[in-house]
Amino acid sequence: MALLTVLLLVAVMAAVAVLILDDIRFSVRRTTNVETQAQAQWYAAGAEALARRQIADLMAVDPARTPLEPRWNGRVLDFPIDEGSIRAVVTDGQACFNLNSLVVGQDEDLVANPEAQARFVALGAALGAPRGRMTALAGALTDWMDGDADVSPGGGEDARYAGLATPYRTGGVMLADVSEMRAVAGMDEALYRRLRPLICALPVSGVSPINLNTLTAEQAPLLVMMTGGALGLNQAKAAIAARPPGGWATMDAFWAQPALRGVAADETMRGQASLLTRFFDLRVDVDYGGARAVRTALLYAAPDGGVRTVIRRWIPEE
Repeated sequence: MALLTVLLLVAVMAAVAVLILDDIRFSVRRTTNVETQAQAQWYAAGAEALARRQIADLMAVDPARTPLEPRWNGRVLDFPIDEGSIRAVVTDGQACFNLNSLVVGQDEDLVANPEAQARFVALGAALGAPRGRMTALAGALTDWMDGDADVSPGGGEDARYAGLATPYRTGGVMLADVSEMRAVAGMDEALYRRLRPLICALPVSGVSPINLNTLTAEQAPLLVMMTGGALGLNQAKAAIAARPPGGWATMDAFWAQPALRGVAADETMRGQASLLTRFFDLRVDVDYGGARAVRTALLYAAPDGGVRTVIRRWIPEE
């Protein structure tokens, strides 16, 4: 009996020891994963700080015109680190139509901006979307952000969304992210994917100028949009392709090029164009010790020379 009792105790103690060791092993693994992920995030934060410094140096070269050299727009920078790598890409954050320009004002005191609505319709038309649908979508986006209860043509205020299977209300403020427009009446996945590469949600209302020196051939519809459709898509691509290696030195030189012959650049068109970038998109991918961190940020270069982060996310943009 004594021997059986001892054997039973040994068996129980062995089972308890296995459970304790398994719990310790899991805790060690969890702690290691947390530390690895935290280190990856610190690497991403370091890359963001470096990007702000580089942008500040870039703006110091010419505060009135963003230089193209050293090449920065879309350039992929890879940094090897122990047990992994860091990949960072900076792009022009203004090379898009700012959805928040559909309204003007501050905070919750926002009203419709008809000129921006017309540009939004022209952008959709350049991408092959029906003008009637784009007009309705522009109205719906305006109603989503403005502070009044007046319904725009094709738009809708709270009452339109209150009757849905999952009811919700309009935002009443500017968009914080482009993906919010998925909740707006008239938007579907196909149209969203068509518009997404050329739209953004900058934290400013009113006119958001586009830097003509950073446009690519794929962004030619933005140039069509600036001219209200007066410029064809092929003409827009030709105008972008004619850019000098160092970029256009002046706005007049851009509008005077042969590809834009016949386009009367009025004050409205010129107000949408610029040679200066204030907003920069940053994406950082960190692979470290089996952990992966993705950091996206919108950086703002202020007129005083300072560069700050205005939006930061730990997810890739949709």
